[in-house]
Amino acid sequence: MKFSSFCIILSRGIKYEFCTPNFKEKKERKKNRRSGISQLPICKGLMEQVCLNSEPVAERHNPLPLPPAVGMEFDTYEDVYYFYNCYAKEQGFGVRVTNTWYRKTKERYRAKLSCSSAGFKKRSEANRPRPETRTGCPAMIKFRLMDSKRWRIIEVELDHNHLINPTNGKFYKSHKQTGTKRTFQLEAPPQQVHKIRMFQTVVINHAQDNDATVLVENAKSQNSLCSNHLKLNKGDAQAILNFLTDMQLADPDFFYVVDINESGRLRNLFWADAKSRMAYTYFGDVVAIDTTCLTGEYQVPLVLFLGLNHHKHSILFGCGLLAGDTIESYTWLFRAWLTCILGHPPQVIITNQCGNLQTVVADVFPRTTHCLCLSNIMQQVPEKLGTSIEYGAISAALNIAVYSSLRAEEFEATWEGMMKINEVRGNKWLQSLYEDRKRWAPVYLKEVFLAGMFPIQPSDVVLFFFDGYLNEQTSVKEFLEKHDQALQTKRQIEVLADLNSKSSSFMPKSRSYFELQVSKLYTNEILRMFEREVGGMYSCSSSRQIKVDGPVITYIVQEQFELEGNQRNARDYEVYYNEAETEVLCICGLFNFRGYLCRHALFILSQHGIKEIPHQYILSRWRKDTKRGNVYDHNCNGIDISNPVHRYDHLYRQIVRVVEEGKKSHDRYKTAVQALENVLNKLHLVNMDDSNSLMYKN
Repeated sequence: MKFSSFCIILSRGIKYEFCTPNFKEKKERKKNRRSGISQLPICKGLMEQVCLNSEPVAERHNPLPLPPAVGMEFDTYEDVYYFYNCYAKEQGFGVRVTNTWYRKTKERYRAKLSCSSAGFKKRSEANRPRPETRTGCPAMIKFRLMDSKRWRIIEVELDHNHLINPTNGKFYKSHKQTGTKRTFQLEAPPQQVHKIRMFQTVVINHAQDNDATVLVENAKSQNSLCSNHLKLNKGDAQAILNFLTDMQLADPDFFYVVDINESGRLRNLFWADAKSRMAYTYFGDVVAIDTTCLTGEYQVPLVLFLGLNHHKHSILFGCGLLAGDTIESYTWLFRAWLTCILGHPPQVIITNQCGNLQTVVADVFPRTTHCLCLSNIMQQVPEKLGTSIEYGAISAALNIAVYSSLRAEEFEATWEGMMKINEVRGNKWLQSLYEDRKRWAPVYLKEVFLAGMFPIQPSDVVLFFFDGYLNEQTSVKEFLEKHDQALQTKRQIEVLADLNSKSSSFMPKSRSYFELQVSKLYTNEILRMFEREVGGMYSCSSSRQIKVDGPVITYIVQEQFELEGNQRNARDYEVYYNEAETEVLCICGLFNFRGYLCRHALFILSQHGIKEIPHQYILSRWRKDTKRGNVYDHNCNGIDISNPVHRYDHLYRQIVRVVEEGKKSHDRYKTAVQALENVLNKLHLVNMDDSNSLMYKN
């Protein structure tokens, strides 16, 4: 028998080589089927023949295609299509290319193949339109081009919402050319016949109770091991179990999701308590994802979802423990969190500069603006460029470009001048920064609301959320024991700040109407920051009108400021003012960066006789008089009833309420039991109706 072959590699560490029969072999297979000769599936009896000494095992001919799985890799785009098409033909459905993504060089880097019944046809205006044949089927695979120039499957959905029949596979368009448009050589010499082979190597990890883990022999076996399950020390697993049990007992709205690998070991974990979920409903417009512990030398592979509350304190929206910083782990974590927040993603996500993170954020949160953490980038400057002889000049130029540029042209000119220094010319790290500049340079982010979570000055410091509770030597067990204490401490600080803001009588430092107005509305911390802008109004010495465009007037406001050595300098800022709408916008972009108006905008409002800040610039997220609950809302608004996790979560809460009422007295208990029995009887009837309906369809 003659075969041509291609390989796929599964992320779980097993390499499969598929054999594609030639035309004569296909005819013989058809003849065998008519004669009743059975075909063995590829995986039948596989485990009985596993070899742990790197010898080839499981030699097979005529395999049925494996189902697609996340992590499979292929040499070419065409190989992926051919593989999925073969699988679809055996299952009995057709294949369509629903999406293809291209780079500016017109190179394909991402694609999606779907069942031919995916989506719906456009409505036709014809008198006798063709009947609808599609069902909006979700079955599909997504795959992308990796740095290794191989194509990897990154997402799989195998379930269809319609009946499929293997005998119908040959009738679909995608299968009519199967095997005829391959570039593989079909007529191979007898001595070059390929067989299905699987090489497996055992690796013993003594730190993990001598568990044997099967890995690919050649490709980064240790990394594969670490990225397939959590690396836990003695006592960590029991600590995780105790933590989840205690949290759920104390908090009925505690949410957690566990990811188990194919060996039954814990791979990924996500959790969020009720107060974190509730805080997201108030402050979830901008979220920072902190992966410091995952990518650093920490024993706890922690990922944090963070926000900023009305006191400018960091708040927690959720935590995750990941086996590795891989696309698969990040995808699982982000989808778990998206389920937790009822499918309402933030407007902005801030992460470190990481290729995997950028890929997954674009995939899971396609409508969310993705920014890169400026603090993290600037902290890397000494490490990346510190050995340069001209480091001082390089660092100074970079700081000017980042923190002093008001216009994109200024940033580009300063950056170009910096790159002319011999030692940084061709620096790959700086080149990658420049390519991503619109995600991290403040001059490009003025139109994005960042709620004070994005540093725009070197003095803006971002502290680690679990500072004082977690370091490189802390174990998972120790961290989980301190987790609740850390959250309680931070929440007590928030309660005290609420009390201080509501009870303190503020005395304005100036006679500004603006300061008096916000003193009745803002929390103390936001008020202190706003005071600096009110005081800065008096350093704005003059303004002049330079342009009128309909109702919009453009002013130049000159601000005086001091330099080192008691020297003074001035800088011009453009401010746009619409008198009809009472709208004001400054080129410095402070309102979107910090959430309150800058001194230049206040100066123009004051010149026009405006004594109160317009209502659209008083944000509810900073107000001290807004009532914010600490108990998670139990209503079903926002519940995605197509999501089984949401259904379970909502039904569980409703049953708990029934239990709480039913235990109060004997009569209530009897009523609750009778009501539950009636509900179960009705559900059984619904189940019978569904079964009868399915039989009718068949």
